Amino acid sequence: MKFGKIIIALGTFVTSLGIAGIANAAGLENPLNSDLSTVPSFIAGALKVLVIVALPIITLFIVISGFMFVFARGDPAKLSKARENFVYVIIGALLILGAWLIATLIGGTVTQLVG
Repeated sequence: MKFGKIIIALGTFVTSLGIAGIANAAGLENPLNSDLSTVPSFIAGALKVLVIVALPIITLFIVISGFMFVFARGDPAKLSKARENFVYVIIGALLILGAWLIATLIGGTVTQLVG
């Protein structure tokens, strides 16, 4: 609890000195891409990166699931494990791609309404 009070006191001290205004006057710039300066564009960019990273991983797990089917050789226990693995990979892929699609649609709608 003391730590929170120290942070609040430090924050009020910094703002009373005007250090935030000095930092902006010194020319500090946004380290992110200027295209990602708004919250909706940042979320869309983050989800785009997530999709770019996730697609090769999803492909790898689909291939692994296929090998699990091949190596099962008719064993019902191994086939059910391979089927369960495949279903989880597809559900994960749908969740990731669905989140990206919904965020893109919402971002486009908000951009059209605002602009």
